[in-house]
Amino acid sequence: MNQRENDLLELRPEIPSARVSDNMSLDEQFQNKTLRPVVKLQNELLVEVFKNYIKKYKNGYYSFSVEKKLSFIENAIQRDIKFRNSLKGIIIGQFTVAEYLIYIDNSSALNKRMMNIVKERMFSNIQLLEHEVAC
Repeated sequence: MNQRENDLLELRPEIPSARVSDNMSLDEQFQNKTLRPVVKLQNELLVEVFKNYIKKYKNGYYSFSVEKKLSFIENAIQRDIKFRNSLKGIIIGQFTVAEYLIYIDNSSALNKRMMNIVKERMFSNIQLLEHEVAC
């Protein structure tokens, strides 16, 4: 293992609830071993990226109901391809080479898992996206 791989793995937070076992699918193993820790590590950056997205594209977000804010977050992550690709890059850039090679074998399914994790993380951080905090 090279220094970059060691450093990347060392930085990742442990998530006790994200268990990996042999009876899980390879995608689920990758999700729990790689995706969840990387998304958690990148949480602060993802929040800032989303704040910038709100400022750039939809300042009206701050006047939305909670339900509409959740819908806005989901639509931004699922339908704005440029934004989605930016989010994927923030996460994929934290992969080791070995993880990247696993990822490219089934990137479509893993991208869905990745974006669902990011969406759930933004939902749970919705209070950090409020106007007073975002400006």
